Amino acid sequence: MKPTIGLLTCERLPELNPADQALIPLFAEQNITAVPVIWKASDVRWEDFSALVIRNTWDYYKEADAFRDWLDAVEKTGVPMFNPVQVVKDNMHKFYLKRFQEKGITIIPTLFSSATAPVKWETLLAQVWDQVVIKPAISAGSFLTQTYTTNTLTSEAYDEVVSHGDWLIQPYLPEIATEGELSMIFFNGAFSHAVLKKPKEGDFRVQRQYGGLYQRVDPTPELLRLAQQIATLESELLYARVDGVMIQGKFHLMELELIEPDLYFEFGEDIRQRFVESVIEKMHRSRA
Repeated sequence: MKPTIGLLTCERLPELNPADQALIPLFAEQNITAVPVIWKASDVRWEDFSALVIRNTWDYYKEADAFRDWLDAVEKTGVPMFNPVQVVKDNMHKFYLKRFQEKGITIIPTLFSSATAPVKWETLLAQVWDQVVIKPAISAGSFLTQTYTTNTLTSEAYDEVVSHGDWLIQPYLPEIATEGELSMIFFNGAFSHAVLKKPKEGDFRVQRQYGGLYQRVDPTPELLRLAQQIATLESELLYARVDGVMIQGKFHLMELELIEPDLYFEFGEDIRQRFVESVIEKMHRSRA
């Protein structure tokens, strides 16, 4: 029987992002049917798919509990999911960065503020950061991310933010504007390509929807070795996007994107082809 792959998406993009739509004919060339499917659709029989690949579920962070419940339900069907369910669950909450720090990976300076143990105002002031970025621990695309100057932020306003939920508190990094944010992408543990992203003038967000500018680049061998070390700390990954910034000549990890990152397929047919081949390889392994 001809295999069918579900390319998971959200209600806002029922037919997938255009860059991901371009995967469908490439799968067809390999005699595989790939179809967009909304992750929370109630009329889907997940057992009918040979595999599921998370691509444009760009609303999961707004419905985190429902998304976890759905992951549990899909896992019970036994249908292979890429990336795996447990990896996705672990990657949803950005406190995973603590684990990388404990393993010797340099992350950007971060205070981890939880609902049960919020970071105290005095602790923030002790960092001597002129400007801070506060972002939710479950977020994507700069959702609910705000910047503050510490000389105008009051303790009352700060407490109001961090008193509910889990947050990452980080210094504003001017290097993001000057050096850019580097994304290095790996398929099945092998380097595929890299993209450098810079925000538009006057902004701190590198995402396209905020005017960010992207270009394909070639990282140094030293950077690639470090990124591959980071990308392979988690096992059985179809894809991993290592995001970071250079600070005083040293790479600092910002995020390891393992759920639904933009993989920048628009930068080349070679990228899309490698991805399709990697999915097929994963499917073969899952049946072995």
